[in-house]
Amino acid sequence: SGPLKDMNFSIPEGGGVRFIYQFISEPPAVSFRATGEKDGIIDIVPKTGILYLNGSLDWETKAVHRLQVESLDENRNVVKGPYAVTIYVEDINDNPPEFDQLKYTGVVRQNSRPGKPFMYVHATDRDDPRTPHAQLTYSILHHFPNPYGEMLFQIDNVTGAISPSKKGSYYLDPQTQDTFTLVVTVKDMAGMTTNAFTSSADVIITVKESLWKAPPVIHVQENSTQVHPVNISQVRSNEPDVIYDLFEKEKLPRFPFSIDQNGVIYVTEPLDREEEDTYSFFAVTKDNTGELVDKPLPIQVIVEDINDNPPVCQPALTVIEVQENEGGGSNIGTVFATDMDEKDTLNSRLQFKIKSQVPDVPRSSLFFIQQDTGILQLPSHSLDKSVASNYSLKVLVTDAVFQTICDVQIHVIDINDQIPIFEKSNYDSVTVAENVPVGTVILEIQATDRDEPATGSSYIIYQMKEGDPNNSFIIETDPETNRGFVKINKALNFEAAPMYNLVINATNPEPLVPGVQYNSSSLALFKVFVTNVDEPPVFHKTFYKEIVSEDIPVNTLVTVVEAYDPEGDTKVVLKEVQGKRAQYSFTKVSFPSGGAVGWWLVTCLQQMAGQCFSNQLCLCSSKATFVLHLNDVNDNPPLLVMENPPFFCHPLSGGEKALIQATDDDEQRFYSSFTFSLVDDMNTRNNWEISKVNATHAYLSPKHPNFEEKVYNVPVVINDNGRPPLERKVNLEVSVCKCSSENSCF
Repeated sequence: SGPLKDMNFSIPEGGGVRFIYQFISEPPAVSFRATGEKDGIIDIVPKTGILYLNGSLDWETKAVHRLQVESLDENRNVVKGPYAVTIYVEDINDNPPEFDQLKYTGVVRQNSRPGKPFMYVHATDRDDPRTPHAQLTYSILHHFPNPYGEMLFQIDNVTGAISPSKKGSYYLDPQTQDTFTLVVTVKDMAGMTTNAFTSSADVIITVKESLWKAPPVIHVQENSTQVHPVNISQVRSNEPDVIYDLFEKEKLPRFPFSIDQNGVIYVTEPLDREEEDTYSFFAVTKDNTGELVDKPLPIQVIVEDINDNPPVCQPALTVIEVQENEGGGSNIGTVFATDMDEKDTLNSRLQFKIKSQVPDVPRSSLFFIQQDTGILQLPSHSLDKSVASNYSLKVLVTDAVFQTICDVQIHVIDINDQIPIFEKSNYDSVTVAENVPVGTVILEIQATDRDEPATGSSYIIYQMKEGDPNNSFIIETDPETNRGFVKINKALNFEAAPMYNLVINATNPEPLVPGVQYNSSSLALFKVFVTNVDEPPVFHKTFYKEIVSEDIPVNTLVTVVEAYDPEGDTKVVLKEVQGKRAQYSFTKVSFPSGGAVGWWLVTCLQQMAGQCFSNQLCLCSSKATFVLHLNDVNDNPPLLVMENPPFFCHPLSGGEKALIQATDDDEQRFYSSFTFSLVDDMNTRNNWEISKVNATHAYLSPKHPNFEEKVYNVPVVINDNGRPPLERKVNLEVSVCKCSSENSCF
């Protein structure tokens, strides 16, 4: 109770008859009168001044009742007033949410992108939208059938958008199941209390075959004479109004394909199989914000060969030596040719034929060539050097379209009836250090052969017959003098082989005639003594590479770097010599032996890596490279990128919007995408709204023009598309200010 004055009351709806307030009269007032929006429910007792309800208020019918109350004297004259009495009806949760349809139907395509809505459900609640009573949340209650034990569909609990889940994107197939029934529920109170009202509706979903399919492998014939571009295939998205594009798997110097906005794929110029025989790329679809709509489709193009390359002689001139006593039917050599057309096809099949023989004595068909192999043979008789010492052949090499002439020279040489003879049988010994470079000549040897000079019968080949199982040595022959040069072929190792007892033999490339054999005159002996050199330690590998995530815990074992001393008697210590921001360490490296050598090695490495110190133990170092590649993890939430805080000019006229942008410090693969939303509180949602522009930008807009001149803190939530996704809440300062003529805040 209290004196008569302007008053406001907040009263929950429902509840029936009740007292509200008692006004106390002041003389000469003896009664009260109430007028205004009483609506048959609100009234006042004239004598006592009690304001009361004679029924229940209903927020959905009327949210505010405005009355005027006066005090009267005995003559019904106004003493005080009228005073404004306003009754605000408080909403209670007395209305369940209602779907706008009892049953919904929708269509989804096979392989649709997970999370992309293909339909929406919508419900309303008659309770006060400013309160949780009308805050609705959607969910899927049942899923018929449910063959995989996981939901194939998902629903956005705020918007009611229904989309395939990750499982659904993979498993939905009209051949397996073409119809699903979802029971979708909507709850008020944001679904946060057990006494929230719940309603449900059926959603019938039909699964249709995906239009977005990779075409079969495309075959394009090379060097086409058609007018380009040429239609070679077509893809079709499940979604309308998408933008088609092609994405190269590997960056090529030129990319001879294009796609139009109907999904038709073209080859834009003639292709050359010998330049590139296959092309692999992806067809992609994007929306008008640049975001991917469908999964990238792999496209493969095979360039079909045509016969557009002639045979090529390899080499241009083939030289063959044949002993004059060579038996009939012998293979004397091979003519080689190549064709750049596709291997193992008729386009590259080569055939050989002797076109001419000069001289044609003692007859014209002295030689025979196998048609498909190019092997030359003597059909029957031996050659006679006294008749002709040289023959020139023209060999015709053909494929199905082209032909080439290959030149062959055949030299008839004397029979090989003399063996090489060494000038001395023992070359004594040679002493070399184990670190002598590969290719160093350590000995010269000489043998002679009395057969015809400059032929395969007199040319001498020197080989290690005994004592060199690992081919540590090699002997090269001077073709003019037949002098042999013994060289180091592989690095020597004192610890593995301190001495070699070598036996060298001398032979000819041409076979000896029957009855003649190589003997001890074609053999020579000599020894090689290897001296020890203190060698630097050896890494098992010269290059180490590992890949780890950037969030790898401290002290995690990344790799094992191993080294050893070739002498086997020195402790090896590993130490980082040079590194870029090294945040790793070498630990616990143990090798045979001990003593103070390891300490000295660390000292040497610290003083001068890579050198030996003669006044101490010969301490040498080796280097290996260790590359640690860090894979990015999504550990940075998104940020707002703004040069200046957003502002709106006062007074607002409606339709204003400010562009905001987000970024992320993490590595972005293929494309980055952010979602923008407002913090879920009534004040923010009543005053502001946010709408997406593209993957990285959004518009912030005021929902009404009734803003004061001041700075507002607008809580914005940004989510990235990482795995797992990260979120950042930003209190964005937005100024509403008087503006200059250039539309900037004073």
